[in-house]
Formats: sequence, structure tokens, C-alpha cells
Amino acid sequence: MSYRTRKRKWKIPKKSLISSSWKFIQQLSPTWQACFPLAFLIVLAWSYAGMAQDAPTLESVAQAQKDLKVGLDTMWVMITAMLVFFMNAGFCMLETGFCRQKNAVNVLAKNLIVFALSTIAYWAIGFGLMFSDGNNFFGTSGGFFLIGTDNSPATGTAYQGIFSALNWTGVPLLAKFFFQLVFAGTSATIVSGAVAERIKFVDFLIFSVLLVGIAYPITGHWIWGGGWLADLGFWDFAGSTVVHSVGGWAALMGAAFLGPRLGKYQNGESVAMPGHNMSIATLGCLILWLGWFGFNPGSTMAADPGAIAHIAITTNTAAAFGALASTIVAWLYLGKPDLSMIINGILAGLVGITASCAWVTVGNSAIIGIVAGVLVVFAVTFIDQLKIDDPVGAISVHLVCGVWGTLAVGLFAVGPGGYSWMVDIAGNKVGPHGLFAGGGFTSLIPQIVGILSVGGMTVLLSSIFWYVLKSTLGIRVSPEEEFVGLDVGEHGMEAYSGFLKEAGAGGMSSSSGGFPSKHKGMTG
Repeated sequence: MSYRTRKRKWKIPKKSLISSSWKFIQQLSPTWQACFPLAFLIVLAWSYAGMAQDAPTLESVAQAQKDLKVGLDTMWVMITAMLVFFMNAGFCMLETGFCRQKNAVNVLAKNLIVFALSTIAYWAIGFGLMFSDGNNFFGTSGGFFLIGTDNSPATGTAYQGIFSALNWTGVPLLAKFFFQLVFAGTSATIVSGAVAERIKFVDFLIFSVLLVGIAYPITGHWIWGGGWLADLGFWDFAGSTVVHSVGGWAALMGAAFLGPRLGKYQNGESVAMPGHNMSIATLGCLILWLGWFGFNPGSTMAADPGAIAHIAITTNTAAAFGALASTIVAWLYLGKPDLSMIINGILAGLVGITASCAWVTVGNSAIIGIVAGVLVVFAVTFIDQLKIDDPVGAISVHLVCGVWGTLAVGLFAVGPGGYSWMVDIAGNKVGPHGLFAGGGFTSLIPQIVGILSVGGMTVLLSSIFWYVLKSTLGIRVSPEEEFVGLDVGEHGMEAYSGFLKEAGAGGMSSSSGGFPSKHKGMTG
């Protein structure tokens, strides 16, 4: 086909497009004909609206950025809080594995119900005592059941409410509450392991409510609620003292008031009572290790990439070196690289770095982990020599290493403004300054004062709680019930019903075998 022929083929007909379209419309029904002017008006209106729309202003862009930050920060806080909540599963597995088979149901039940009770107690009274405005010792502005004035997520001077101690984080009030709740629940869970295998179920429940509702919030207010220790210059980023030492002190007093398990100390010697399932104990340790990446990095309560990455690495480094140190020391001191000591070494490193994770270098976090790993091995044997029976080593891990972690702030912290996130809501450089970083004793002395004061108050309140319970309800099960096992006596069921059991005390299985003679001083 020639060029001329092709040109004629695509030539537009003489009849205009408009007249052809009009003729087509006339052939349609009246209903369809009415649609055309309506469609024309809609298109015209949309076009006008699009042309009349104002360009974005600086104020609208700034508000959009602010809303986005609130959304991202809230998501970060909630996700990390859920990781901390998942640590309850880790405590369940760890404590159950470290205890004997005949008490497995009891340990699981305590760890499961304790968070439910903690939720109720902290919602009803604990959060208000800890964070509402008040004096230097506890909150007095109410906040019970989360009732009270609050305009979160406003921050700084824009905040108007009764929870001024939390005006530095720009997330909704319920997000603040949930994150603090999972920390409070952790303090009560720590007690569970130290009093395992001989405490009455109902007494543990009552004590947990009193701890989370009263004792924990009071000392927490001193530090995180804007109380007198905060004014003194005490620093605890994620809770070596606020959470772990408080739980450890309460556990110590509980174990002391309860006394040791039947047969634990005979003729002045400590008799090993090995855990029945080291597999689930190891799984519990790994879950706790994972949960700590919510515990420490989440305490930023803001999606700050630099701070989150730094804290995650210092946390992991301390855990790794804690594991290595405890393995080596246990190998040399006890004769074997004991698995329970490796587990407790990891947890010791995690507890030890919790207070300082945002303010120390990665290299110093390794030192903190090493010291914690060494301490926990000797602490377990020392506490056992005092005839304080702690089946899972909770006192050694959470109290001893919590105290060490708090001191580490006063030794290794880089100083105000040492990292970009070490600023307050107004942009002023803040933060502790450790002795080994050129800060002298300016931070170390307040840390020592905080350790002693929080320990003293927790011991006092815990002793009162335990004494009243012991004098009224009695805190210990009967010898017959303890011999048979709390699973049957307290709950009327068995954890491994139908499984064959080896002959042993109270029908329990000794599946994990015995320890060498050098392990007699170890509680597991």
C-alpha cells in the first residue's frame, strides 16, 4: 500500500465529531440522556475543587510529621512491651525446668496467674502511686484506675495532667501504662522462683498483689516518678534497681521467712536437688534473652534509631560475655561447665547491663557482663552456704547482679551528652558520668545511696507482708504435701500424668541426674 493510499485510509470523515456524538446521544433512551449533563456537572465540580485546593502550609506539614512520630513511637513502645510480656513464658519455662517434676504445675500456675494479678493491682493503685504527681516519696494526685487529667501524647511544657514524670515520652497514656505494667509484673515473677516448691499458692498471690500494688510503686516513684532519688542524681535506665533488685530483695525475704525445702540441708551439708528438665530451662533462658531486647531498647519509649541500635548491642554483648565468664568460672570452681550456671550467667549479664545500657560503650558493656557472670557463680554458692534455699538462683541473678548493674552506671557512664540521645525534653545535655570516664564520684555516690535506700525499704515492706501472712494464713505447705509435691497437694493434678516415673522422693523423677560432689553447694 502506497503512502498516499494509507493517508486516505486514516483521513477523518467530513461529518464533525460533535454532530456524530449528538446523533448518537439522541438515539439513547431519556434516562441515559439525562446522565450526560449530570456527569458533566460532576467532572466540572471536581475540577474546580482540585483547582481551588490550597497548597500545604508549613503548619500542616509539621503537624503531619508530629502525628507520624507519635504513631511510630507508640508502635515501638507497644511492640517492645509485648516482648517484655512474652518474658513471662521464659520465666515459666526456666523456673519449671529448674524445679522438680512434682512441683511443675505449681510453678507454671504461679507464673501464669501472677501477671493477671499484677495487671489488676497496677491498674487499680500501683501506676498512680508510682507516676502521679505528689511528694518525693509517692504519688498523691490519684491516677487510680488511670482516672485523672492527662493530655498525652503532649510532651514537655505542653503536657497538662497528673503524670508529669512521664511527660518526656510522646505516646498515649495507655501505651505508657502498658509498658510500665509489664515491668511491674516482672518484679513479682522474680519472687516466684526463689520461693518455689514449698509456698502456699494463696499466700504467693496475696504477696504479689501487695508487691506490685504498694512496695514496687513506692520505690519506683523515687527513681522514675520524679522522687527524691531522681533529684539526688540516681540513674537507672531500664531497671537494674527499680525492677530486678526490688524483686530480688522481696525474693530474699520470702526465702528467709519460708525456710529451706525438706531435705535440702542435712548434717550441715547442702544436698543437691537438680531440676527435672534442663531442656525447657534452656528454652526459657533463650526466651528471656529475646525479651530483653524489648526490656532495654524499649525503655527509650521512642523510635530513636541510634539509641535503639546501641542499647541492643550493649545488651547482647553483656549477655554473651556473662555466659562465657560463668562457664569458665563454673568449670574451674565446680569442676564442670554446668548448664544451670551458663543459663544464670546469661541472665546475670542481662540484669547487669540493664541500668547502664544506654550510657556505656560496647567495650564497657563486655566488662559489665564479665563481672556479672563471675559474681553469679559465687553468689549462688554463697547464698546456699547461708542456708537460704533458692531453687532457681533468682536472688543471685536479680539481686546481686542488679546491685552490680546499678553500681556500673556510676563507674562506666560516658557523661552528660555523651551520646546524641542523652538530652532532656528541652534539649539540655543530661546523663550520669562514671568514675572511670572522668566523672569522679558525682554519679557513683547517688548510685550507692539508691541501692541502700531501695533495698532497705523493700526489705522492710516485704518483711511486713511476709510476717503478716505467716502469722495469719501460714505461708508454707505441710511437710506431707511438700513430700508428695505441690502439684497434687495444691492443684490436684500432675504435670506429666501417665508418664512412667523413676523411684525417688515423693515419686518424683530425677531425670536430670545428680551433680558431682563439688556441686553440693549449688541450688541450680
